[in-house]
Amino acid sequence: MTHLSRLTRDGILPDISRPDPARLISGDPVHTTWNLETRGQLYCGLWQSTPGCWKASYAEWEYVHILSGISVLTSADGTATTLRAGDSYIIRPGFEGTWTVIETTLKNYVILG
Repeated sequence: MTHLSRLTRDGILPDISRPDPARLISGDPVHTTWNLETRGQLYCGLWQSTPGCWKASYAEWEYVHILSGISVLTSADGTATTLRAGDSYIIRPGFEGTWTVIETTLKNYVILG
């Protein structure tokens, strides 16, 4: 095992999924995940979604860095945050709201459950 790993999709078999139909609000978003690291409750990799909107609920911490595209996270109180290429955010446990992908979005993520 190396102690330094580059985040890349090269050579990683992606997991392709869609939001649970009960959580889907609009569109037909396709999620592609390249999970590069799993250690206990720690996950790290790249995630991409095509346009659409679904209900989001977080029970874990997630650090995201947007590489491309535009998405909007809207919390249950109606506060909307636009995520664009170059933006970095922490999503804390307890976040409830929606995730809307306006333009296909690619992000780096680190999740701690």
